[in-house]
Amino acid sequence: MLLVHAHPDDETITCGATMARYAAEGTSVTLLTCTLGELGEILVPDLEELAAERADQLGGYRIGELAAAMRCLGVTDHRFLGGAGRWRDSGMMGTPGNAAPRAFWRCATDADAFAAAVAQVCAVIRETRPQVLVTYDQIGGYGHPDHIMAHRVAMAALDRAAETSGDGGAPWTVQKVYWTAVPRSVLQRGIDALQATGGVLFEGAERAEDLPFGNDDDEVTAAIDARAHCSAKQDALRAYATQISVDGPFFALSNNIGLEVLGIEYFRLARGTAAGERDAQGRETDLFAGTTP
Repeated sequence: MLLVHAHPDDETITCGATMARYAAEGTSVTLLTCTLGELGEILVPDLEELAAERADQLGGYRIGELAAAMRCLGVTDHRFLGGAGRWRDSGMMGTPGNAAPRAFWRCATDADAFAAAVAQVCAVIRETRPQVLVTYDQIGGYGHPDHIMAHRVAMAALDRAAETSGDGGAPWTVQKVYWTAVPRSVLQRGIDALQATGGVLFEGAERAEDLPFGNDDDEVTAAIDARAHCSAKQDALRAYATQISVDGPFFALSNNIGLEVLGIEYFRLARGTAAGERDAQGRETDLFAGTTP
């Protein structure tokens, strides 16, 4: 399995339990992170000097956080696209970070930059030869430019990796491609559970529709039961102390909106054929169902 994510922590939030489950089962799991997350908001007051507008060292610190999180999940192969620091966190859409010389979002307007990023993902696909690739949908889940670019680069690299070419490595076709997802019904369940606790540490949205992400339930095609690895996911979330607060079964980013730590994680099949056992909603229960070595 190859996972292409934008910043350190994205992988654990969206599919950390799934990664831990497959790693524990002996599956080769490779995480490819596109930026260092240099523009993340820092939750630890003692580390505020690392911020981009000060020492600009947060990216380096987050390398260590990601490594610690991967140890919690049992994932030993984790890499940065083009090497650590090749691509920089672009910040939210419409902010000055979008135009920084190394900003990942510059790939949207710089053809040479886009080609370079695609080639870098292609090389990893051909080296690791995954049956399954996981990334974001066309809007990057919630519109962050780096998530959108991770989607575009990964999808283009899939096509390039399958072609016979002289740019190195034997061609490889990924059999199934999934985009991360979360049903709005599951988000609502988490909101209701948080409200029932009194929401002491975190704030709570009133409705799933108020959140900037989420999928209609009928869009979701796979549900991976990794509840046995939920504690590993919680530990991995705690490893990202500059970005994430964890309180039992809930966590929050800098917006302090509490979300449930999911042990069942959800995906949309973007390429390939659904196969294998299904849950009560007709969703796949194994991302590798129907694949061949």
